[in-house]
Amino acid sequence: MEKNYVIGLDYGSDSVRAVLINSENGDEIASEVCWYSRWRDNQYCNPSINQFRQHPLDHIEGLEKTVKAVMAKSNIDPADVKGICIDTTGSSPVPLDQEGTPLAMVEGFMENPNAMMVLWKDHTAIKEAEQINELATTWGGENFTKYVGGIYSSEWFWAKIAHVVKDDASVKENAHTWMEHCDLMTYLLIENKDLKSFKRSRCAAGHKAMWHESWGGLPPKEFLEKLHPYLADLRDNLYDETYTSDEVAGNLSLEWAEKLGLTTDTVVAVGTFDAHSGAVGVKIDEHALVRVMGTSTCDIMVATDKEIGGNTIKGICGQVEGSVIPGLVGLEAGQSAFGDLLAWFKDVLSWPIDNLVWTSDVLSEEQKIDLKKEIERDFIRKLSEAAESIPLSESIPTALDWINGRRTPDADQNLKSAITNLSLGSKAPHIFKALVNAICFGSKKIADRFQEEGVVINSVIGIGGVARKSPFIMQTLANVMNMPIKVAESDQAPALGAAIYAAVASGIYPDVVEASKFMGSDFEAEYLPEENAIDTYKQLMESYTDLGDFIENSIQNK
Repeated sequence: MEKNYVIGLDYGSDSVRAVLINSENGDEIASEVCWYSRWRDNQYCNPSINQFRQHPLDHIEGLEKTVKAVMAKSNIDPADVKGICIDTTGSSPVPLDQEGTPLAMVEGFMENPNAMMVLWKDHTAIKEAEQINELATTWGGENFTKYVGGIYSSEWFWAKIAHVVKDDASVKENAHTWMEHCDLMTYLLIENKDLKSFKRSRCAAGHKAMWHESWGGLPPKEFLEKLHPYLADLRDNLYDETYTSDEVAGNLSLEWAEKLGLTTDTVVAVGTFDAHSGAVGVKIDEHALVRVMGTSTCDIMVATDKEIGGNTIKGICGQVEGSVIPGLVGLEAGQSAFGDLLAWFKDVLSWPIDNLVWTSDVLSEEQKIDLKKEIERDFIRKLSEAAESIPLSESIPTALDWINGRRTPDADQNLKSAITNLSLGSKAPHIFKALVNAICFGSKKIADRFQEEGVVINSVIGIGGVARKSPFIMQTLANVMNMPIKVAESDQAPALGAAIYAAVASGIYPDVVEASKFMGSDFEAEYLPEENAIDTYKQLMESYTDLGDFIENSIQNK
């Protein structure tokens, strides 16, 4: 019997992973991860000004290493690999020259951060986002933010580009066009290098670039010119149509087929974003909220046109037909920091270790290496165990999860985190528990907004490293949301979702829903709300809301 395989490539913030999937049943045949070497060395980043950039070579090298590795591990016939699909973070735009070459790979720009990919978490464009939001409601025409929650974010396409070209004349003069990361990697793989006819991602365009079919695609030049003349000129070098990820972008080029050990018969699907792909990987259905929990979160739902009607949902990251499942409206929300908030606290607590223990002459180098491994393995686990053991009756500080601004509901990247109700009895586990509570309260705010806007939530699905590795966080989340939460079995849900798209694009399945029935992940755990904890968390949630209102209205905006 003929075997058909597909490859899903998932680009995260720190690494890229490739999975080779048996399309018959979704079994993972082989996987490989490649960490970005330049990013790991903190090149091109300046956290003090919220600048986070990545070199495209990290992504290109990772693509080649991971796909070659899964092919070598599996030892399958290259002709049996029918399709590839790529998902990435977003919005993470990259400038290209007239030849379609990433600007960071052009002589004179190879070490210029403004020529790099602007990572999703880069918040250097706050002023430009504010300008877009003001213009959208005052310019006298269509409000182009209405399908992205009514607030345009500094994490998104136009704001980032406007900031870069204001900051760097050389990039402005040489950046012929820009592509989202998912589009760029797809474009590099296929034979057709015509920039104008290349099929751009519906998911990326609709959620981050204010693309909507009701106004003919992207915002018109008349609007963009009021933001910056470059953006009006750029509009001519972008696109009008967009495509869902069950469609074919092209076939693998001869160059890349030879590099990867595949054939030019392999189909490359239109690219997408990781969270939307992850939702497909866990068989998302109507009224299910899928939470992709990592450094940040993305919260994904799908709904029918009938359910949404003519409504535009306030304060989310967009509602886009086909961004998750073709034929359904994809809804996106999320938190700018989830795991990142806990990682920040770990870094704070690690300062004495980094500056006293690792520099000490008392320990040998071998002892330091062993101790580092032990601390890395046990740090969060020990904190979690201690925090979990604190009785509900004991006083816990209240914290906000806005350490990297607020994505939803109601984007505001100017907002900062805060902690209150500290006392001499507040130890590290108490603060850690407050931070865990905060990320869960932020999650509840998102679910509440969906339901306030008429979108029913009947179930919650967690995917990602946090969901699988932290029972403490997941149980807290179930208590706060007062709703059962299932955890997906797959460790690679976004890559699996990308593989599902590839299986449809290559003709193995007729549509995404059918493909996900056979290939999607099952569930490995379910967390139920604990009756004795629900009322306590309701009270703590009120403290979180009060603190948030105070910071936002009395402190932040003064």
